[in-house]
Amino acid sequence: MRGPVIAASLFMAFVGSAIAEDQMNNQTHSYVGMWVTADRYIRHELLQDGRYVEARGKRERAYLGRYRVTGNHIDYRDDTGFTADGEFIDGVLHHAGMILYRDK
Repeated sequence: MRGPVIAASLFMAFVGSAIAEDQMNNQTHSYVGMWVTADRYIRHELLQDGRYVEARGKRERAYLGRYRVTGNHIDYRDDTGFTADGEFIDGVLHHAGMILYRDK
């Protein structure tokens, strides 16, 4: 009887993951655009479709992944599975010890 229970659990985990990923794709917020450190070495482009591209120095596509904004909080999940988060405070993104500003 454990087989059906395990199969149902795996299916629910898959569905839950698909729903979470879909929620990351369908969001409305005012943070879409380019965010940069003061020296412009780190650049996060938050795309409307819930994807992001992080550039570091001359590496224009150093990291790629999905993000989700909830209020002023942002959760990142790169395509390798690494996760991180940050907060938007007074128009500034605080992320992993870095401070990023909206690019003009």
